Amino acid sequence: MTDVRLRRGRASLALSFCAQGIAFALLVTRIPAIQDQYGISDGLLPAFLAGVPILAGVGSVTTEHLVKRVAPSVALRWVQPLVLLALLGVAAGGRMWQAAVSLAVFGLAVGGLDACMNMLAISLQRAYGRSIILGFHAAFSLGGIVGASLAWVGAHWDLSLVVSYLPVVLVLLPLCLAGSRWYVDGEAAVTPKVASDGSDGSESDAAGGKPVAFRLLLPLCLVMAFAYIGDSTVSNWSAKYLQDVLGSSEQLSTVPYNVYMVTTLLGRAAGDHGVRRFGAVAVVRAGAVLASAGFAVVAVAPGPWVGMLGFTMLGFGLCVIVPQTYAAAGRLFPHASDAAIARLNVFNYVGYLFGSPLVGGVGGAWSYRGAMLIPMVLVLLTLVYARSFGAEGARYGGGHERPRTVDVG
Repeated sequence: MTDVRLRRGRASLALSFCAQGIAFALLVTRIPAIQDQYGISDGLLPAFLAGVPILAGVGSVTTEHLVKRVAPSVALRWVQPLVLLALLGVAAGGRMWQAAVSLAVFGLAVGGLDACMNMLAISLQRAYGRSIILGFHAAFSLGGIVGASLAWVGAHWDLSLVVSYLPVVLVLLPLCLAGSRWYVDGEAAVTPKVASDGSDGSESDAAGGKPVAFRLLLPLCLVMAFAYIGDSTVSNWSAKYLQDVLGSSEQLSTVPYNVYMVTTLLGRAAGDHGVRRFGAVAVVRAGAVLASAGFAVVAVAPGPWVGMLGFTMLGFGLCVIVPQTYAAAGRLFPHASDAAIARLNVFNYVGYLFGSPLVGGVGGAWSYRGAMLIPMVLVLLTLVYARSFGAEGARYGGGHERPRTVDVG
């Protein structure tokens, strides 16, 4: 019965990740249409775009305190519909203040949503006794691909935002509410036991069951920010770079981000197996090296096809870092994982907020080829903090998997 409950919880949480990927992609890929609908000037648009990640950080911090009073599953059950309704609000308005309010609600809710989803993902991973978190983030990547495809259909057929968004919300809203019945708060089902390698699968000695110490969490926060600087570089600058620097056609310039999303999905789908086989530290190191090499290839690419090879390497490299950073925070603070994840999640938005302006500023002042070296170096710095992802021999699975009968009771 417990295994059935965990499987249902895993499936419902994967649906939540997928729905979030769809909603986020629908928003960010239709920004030009949103700008036109509300008459937002080019000078004012950056303020609107910056406001979303800033408020998302506020939402994540607020969620840390909220889950002290209610379970993360309860918070997630209500915050996800709020994200979807805020998305619909963005589509339905016509005045500037309506756009501001809807985007503010979206940002606050997204921060809480991201934090709650990853809290439950870490709890379920602890219950399973093996790495499963990359699978949840693969569901997010799949949702991103679906959302971007739906946005393309809306733009291609010149559909209004309401016509594009309303059917999606009408489908996802009841699905998410129905699926929320099976969310599992892991601490209710899990009592961590000693694993076969003599550890409890976490770094309880480092945390000691004490409140989250920022100095211990800081290396993971930096890794999270570095990863999202790399991710925002791809999402915001890949098309411009391919067209303006590498001389591709406008049509071809749209390909790198699509390739990046697909490789992110594939890498995450297979990534849990890699963690079970080689351990989190090895997987994160390999991802950091591959992503940095991808940025190097992009920086020196003589033409668009070599540039796309670099962006392909980036997708496979970056995709494993963020999920494993959440997992490492959960292991580092096994008795305060919810608080650790909420604080760590803030640096998701820090990286996203500063990554694009940083690359754009350096590119405009110097060169875009040179600008690609900044995320290359930052992602490579992940190697300095790799040991924060666990002891070299610690892993989920691969001979170290804890028996489920012991793990979940």
